[in-house]
Amino acid sequence: MDRNTTIAFILIGAILVLWFYLNTPSPEEVQKGKAVDTTAVHLDTSNVKQEKKEIAADTVSVEKKQPETAENDSLKYGKYFSATSEKEKIITIENEYVLMELSTRGANIRKYYLKKFNNWYSVNSGDEGNFYKTHVQLIDYSEGDPYNLSFVTSDGKAISTADLVFNTDAAESKYKIDEKDSLVLSFKLPAGDDSYIEKKFTFYGNKYSFDSEIDLVNMTNQISNNSYDLVWNSGLRFVEENSVDEANYSDASVYYGGEQVIVDASSIGEKVNKDFNGRIDWAAVRNKYFAAIIAPKDPDAVNGAYIEGNRKSVGKTGLKEDYSVRINVPFKNTDFEKSRFTVYIGPVDYDRLKEYGEQFTAIVDFGSFFGLKFIVRPIAEYILLPLFNFLHTFIPNYGFVIIVFSLIIKFVLYPLTKTSYQSMKKMQLLQPKIAEIKEKYKDDAQKLNTETMKLYKTYGVNPAGGCLPLVLQMPIFIALWGLFKTAIELRQQPFILWIKDLSAPDVIAQLPFKLPLFGIDQISGLALLMGVTTFVQQKMSVKDPKQAGLVYIMPVMLTIMFMSFPSGLNLYYFMFNVFSIAQQYYINHKHDGMELVPVKNPNKKKGFMSRLMEAAEQNAKVQQQQKRKR
Repeated sequence: MDRNTTIAFILIGAILVLWFYLNTPSPEEVQKGKAVDTTAVHLDTSNVKQEKKEIAADTVSVEKKQPETAENDSLKYGKYFSATSEKEKIITIENEYVLMELSTRGANIRKYYLKKFNNWYSVNSGDEGNFYKTHVQLIDYSEGDPYNLSFVTSDGKAISTADLVFNTDAAESKYKIDEKDSLVLSFKLPAGDDSYIEKKFTFYGNKYSFDSEIDLVNMTNQISNNSYDLVWNSGLRFVEENSVDEANYSDASVYYGGEQVIVDASSIGEKVNKDFNGRIDWAAVRNKYFAAIIAPKDPDAVNGAYIEGNRKSVGKTGLKEDYSVRINVPFKNTDFEKSRFTVYIGPVDYDRLKEYGEQFTAIVDFGSFFGLKFIVRPIAEYILLPLFNFLHTFIPNYGFVIIVFSLIIKFVLYPLTKTSYQSMKKMQLLQPKIAEIKEKYKDDAQKLNTETMKLYKTYGVNPAGGCLPLVLQMPIFIALWGLFKTAIELRQQPFILWIKDLSAPDVIAQLPFKLPLFGIDQISGLALLMGVTTFVQQKMSVKDPKQAGLVYIMPVMLTIMFMSFPSGLNLYYFMFNVFSIAQQYYINHKHDGMELVPVKNPNKKKGFMSRLMEAAEQNAKVQQQQKRKR
């Protein structure tokens, strides 16, 4: 969870707890809460022109590297490998989901276009007919080649296969794979007499992934240190308009010891690194919506992994995170050694990743909050996401899916919110009696506590009845928060009117300045609607004149914070508020004739709050006796 989301949760939680606390009369005065610092996310548009130039350059032929001189060749690669004057070849492979370019230099992936996903700036850009300009391309080849072998030779040369040209058995320069077909291509790198490195790729017509086999033939004299590294060197390209938001969800990770271990640079200029020794199930790099995952076919056949990365500024307000991953593979000094991997490059789509096993789905970020991931994730993974996708099977527009979804969640939570509203109503009716007790025992705090608890017990009122239902709902709200902030299903999905992308803020106006403290310089229509409905809820709930300020403070704070949130998330909370207002109106009017009636047997069963207050009272008596003895 990024810093801004964490701050938002803290502030929302603080405001809600304060709200319920103020609606729950207490014998003691309520202390004023401290202000919470929060910073909003800024949109990065400073590097748009540069990014468009980079995409446009993708359609131009690759500049070929000049061959090394014989002297430099010998110094750089030693006696086993040599640079070649042969020009690299580009091989294009297309299936149902992907169009990729392979280069014989390094036998590597140079570009990887996703046919189902467009660039954020391609809408209304005039480039709709240009595939290479409109579709997401994930390989950041300017930062280095992504899928290389790295090792040290017996004559002390550090070799990266990214620098060397392979021979290939590809007879064509372009291949298109039908849905049920596959394609196998082989690339060989000579390493002396009868010695070579071979990289075999098996591509499928209906997958984002491919299988890779690395064969080392007669390499016993060439590779030292009894190991080599499989290296993903370039991270993934940032492909969203808001690079700050994308950076907050970018990281590298390893599935290690039965869980995902994340390595994340969280501040500008920070460099991070981490070693993993032993079995790993996969290693991955990701941005907000896409990931590259390398998984050994035999996890026990690797020695571990190493991750390093950093966060840096881009332009005036943008951010970028770069990560490299190394998987260490043992070399047993035999004449033939084989390692096999599955390489997935595509969307962070739960259902798609589940096809590869439960472990791949760990990379889907459903959010967490102060260590509650073990509660939040199952709710999102097994209840909310399946329900969300089920609704979409017969409701094509995701905006209307969110509306129906919010109605269902409101219906499910109805028993809890009903209890909360009824408890608050009883507390309001009890106010005059509590005021009398306060006046009568204003100089005796201990007696005030005792008489107040007797009053609660007499009428069967739980002073925490309005707050506990909220606490029980929090894991669901947090799971919903994580789901709507990272669901790739909402990426570039329009709703109606001005809401063109449910994964981005629905900006209706741009401010000429940034609000102090929050850093907000845009106005979101749905955030305003959410704020208005929050205000209506407050007016319906808060009846004490002393708490009138809260009616205005909470809606304003929430509105400002939600200005930079995705419109899908704001749409959900706006509709949830609308349904909550209707529910509260119904409950309030249904129980307008509610009267406080003493319970028949108040001492039959003591509630938690009663036991807590009795314990506090007993403790106070003990302390008072000790003071008298002194």
